[in-house]
Amino acid sequence: MTRDYKTIKSWPEHERPRERLLKYGPDTLSEAELLAIILRTGNGRASAMGLARQLLNEFDGLRGLDTQPAEALCKVNGIGIAKAAQLKSALELSKRLVQQQWGTQNRRIHSSEDVYQCVNLRMRDLNREEFRVLFLTSRNELIAEKTLFEGSLSESVVSPREVILKTVQLSAARIILLHNHPSGHPDPSDADKKVTHKLVTACRYAEIEVLDHIIIGKDSFFSFADHGLLRSG
Repeated sequence: MTRDYKTIKSWPEHERPRERLLKYGPDTLSEAELLAIILRTGNGRASAMGLARQLLNEFDGLRGLDTQPAEALCKVNGIGIAKAAQLKSALELSKRLVQQQWGTQNRRIHSSEDVYQCVNLRMRDLNREEFRVLFLTSRNELIAEKTLFEGSLSESVVSPREVILKTVQLSAARIILLHNHPSGHPDPSDADKKVTHKLVTACRYAEIEVLDHIIIGKDSFFSFADHGLLRSG
């Protein structure tokens, strides 16, 4: 019987993930060991470590695991509602930590790359299309990020009135438009271009400056401003 099939409590103390984390630090542990600490127990046929390795293999690593709804995780033997919630919570906390670190170190937006680093982890693997807006001061300092619309981007879905109203409510001077492509390819569609042109035109009349519209793909992004398409639509 291999060690994966024994409870972690039966392992030598110097090999147990929790004890190793406390003695050597979390950065010395593998992804499976860190997951095992969160899971705490296995499923009767495998230890918490074995179950962690199964999850990583079945869902193709942490990123794949993050994209799964709790219902899908519960289909794995040994993962109930409580463990699924623990896993989803831990993964979400990691993304929020990155967001907070970015905000602390670089609260001001300087480029499309800044925007990508700010939102990438939270938008790249969404299985539905979301339209978000970053609201900024006149000095490009981030005030807030809001999701305003969900569903395939079209002129009928995205309302300039809602974008302008929220901008005024937050006393923002500038905005950056965002949406994701669940297909993974960030190149803009004709609908994306039409919506961008409509929003830029409406915001101009309201004296709101649209700095960019950025489309988030799986591992890349497209910036309307960088490609000279922001005003031409």
